Formats: sequence, C-alpha cells, structure tokens
Amino acid sequence: MKQNIIDDFNVISGQQKAAILMLSLDEQRSAALFSLMDDEEIKELSVIMASLGKINSTVVEQLFAEFTERMSSNGTLIGTYESTERLLAKALDKDRVSIIMEEIRGPAGRTMWDKLGNVNEHVLANYLKNEYPQTIAVILSKIKADHAAKVLALFPENFAMEIVMRMLRMDSVQKEVLDGLEKTLRKEFMTNLSKATRRDSHELIADIFNSLDRGTEGRFMEALEERNRESAERVKSLMFTFEDLICVDSQGIQILLRNIDKDKLAIALKGASETIKELFFSNMSSRAGKIIKEDMEAMGPVRLRDVEEAQQYVVTATKELSNSGEIVISEGKENDELIY
Repeated sequence: MKQNIIDDFNVISGQQKAAILMLSLDEQRSAALFSLMDDEEIKELSVIMASLGKINSTVVEQLFAEFTERMSSNGTLIGTYESTERLLAKALDKDRVSIIMEEIRGPAGRTMWDKLGNVNEHVLANYLKNEYPQTIAVILSKIKADHAAKVLALFPENFAMEIVMRMLRMDSVQKEVLDGLEKTLRKEFMTNLSKATRRDSHELIADIFNSLDRGTEGRFMEALEERNRESAERVKSLMFTFEDLICVDSQGIQILLRNIDKDKLAIALKGASETIKELFFSNMSSRAGKIIKEDMEAMGPVRLRDVEEAQQYVVTATKELSNSGEIVISEGKENDELIY
C-alpha cells in the first residue's frame, strides 16, 4: 500500500498543523499539552496524527517558521493566558482553574508567603507602602529575612523604623488574622500582579532558538527575517550565544567552571574564538588549563555538530546559573560596571 506523503505546506489544514507540531515535540512536552485538553480534543487530534503519514521536512520547517512568525508578531499570539484558562474551564471546576492559573501567572512558591518571597522587592515595597505598619510588620515577618531586608530598605527611614518597632513588639499572630491577610493578598495583590505579568513573545522565541542546533537556528532565523525583519532583529538581540560568554565576569566564569563537565568544555573550546579560550584559561589554574589544552589536542578533529552541542551545553548552564542569581551576565551598560 502506497504511503501518503505531505509535501505541500499550503494545502494542510489547521488541525493537521497542530498534529504535526505535536508529533515534532518530545514526549514530555506533548504529554503536557495533552493534559490541558479534554477527551474529545485528544481523540480528534489523535485521529489526525495517526493518519498523517510521511511529512516532508520542508513542510515541518515551514510550519515552525509560521509558528515563529505568529509568536513574534504583536497582536497575533494565539496561545494566551485567557485562551488557556478557557481550555482548562472545559475540563476542570472553577476553583481548581483559578488555582492553576494563579500558579502559571504568579511568582513561584507553594504558599502565599513563598510567592511573596519571589516578588521583586520594588514591586512589593510599592504595594506595601500604603498599608498600616502593623500589616507590613506581619508580612515581613513571614518572608525570608534577606528579602524582607531589601523591601525594608526601600521605605523612608522613619516609616521603616516604625515597622521594625512593630516587629519587635509583635507576639504570635492569630491564625484567623493570618488567614484573612493571606486571602486579601491573594485577591488584591497576586491577582493584579498575575494580570500584569506577560512574558515578551520575542524572549520566548529567543529561548527556543537558543536551544536549536546551529543549522536549524540559521534556517529559522533566515525564514523569520524574510517574513518580519524587525522581529528577527529583536529576537537576535535577546539570544545568548557561546561568544556572549565574554559578558560574564571572572568570578562568574569560575563559578561556571565548577558546575560544568570539563570534557564537554574541551570540545566546546575547540570551536571557540581565541578571546573566549583566553577567558576560560585565565580563570583556571595553570595545571587545570594544561589538562584542558592537552585534552583538546589529543581529541584531534571534532565534528562541528559535537562542538555546537557542547557549546549549547555551556550556554544552557550559564543561563541557569544566571537565572538562579549565582552569576551575572553584563549587558555592557554603565550600571553593570564593578567597583572594588
């Protein structure tokens, strides 16, 4: 029996596009998407997926290019918090949907106090400045001391000392008071914060492109440039590459070195510029640097794909350390200069 081959992007339906996209994802991500669908939607999509047959690689590339364009163009984003909430409402009760959407939109944390601890100190201080000192004292006593200190430092000195005095005199707070305060924070502060929190779609695409191999990234970027040059330039400016490691200071490089596989680093440096090589070697002991150089020489020629994979590994590790606050990636601004 002759197998059906899809080789014309212009004739496939929206449902087929969704099915192809699902097939191109790894099992973990496709499972996450399926968990947001009701049984009828899953059945309908599954039938289409099973009947697709062979799909030409150019069709897949065109589909991702179209997806990228829509995600990067203002006003054409299909997946939104609102559409996700509507989808969840089809399968779950109202209270559960509210809890899930708050987790998606709001800061991370299991409890309200955990969540407050992950809110930017300027945002939290701006909200609390109109509250009674006693209320602020209770809230600051429930979050981590280092975060409370950052918030307190943003208040006028007299107001801050009033809060400190309330905290010193504060006995154990009744559970009813805490429950009421937590309910108010959830209703008034977290809900408004969640509504105001929207991730820039260009940042999302930059993260996706950063995770692609160099060849695929190049094709997608070229396709995006043809369709929307302005969006392409913005995505480029947000991407972090192996050569951008020059924006990490010496202390950051040393932290990175303690957290990555040295064998992979040796492969990554095979295709690096002299500047990046020197950046790493200057932050190693002479003995460690000698070992890496000997490993690089001993491995001989290395496939470009292996070098790119190793460099992507280092980039991913760098971004994870940056996100956790362990290292700082400078943007070349005056405020990023270090004072010793």
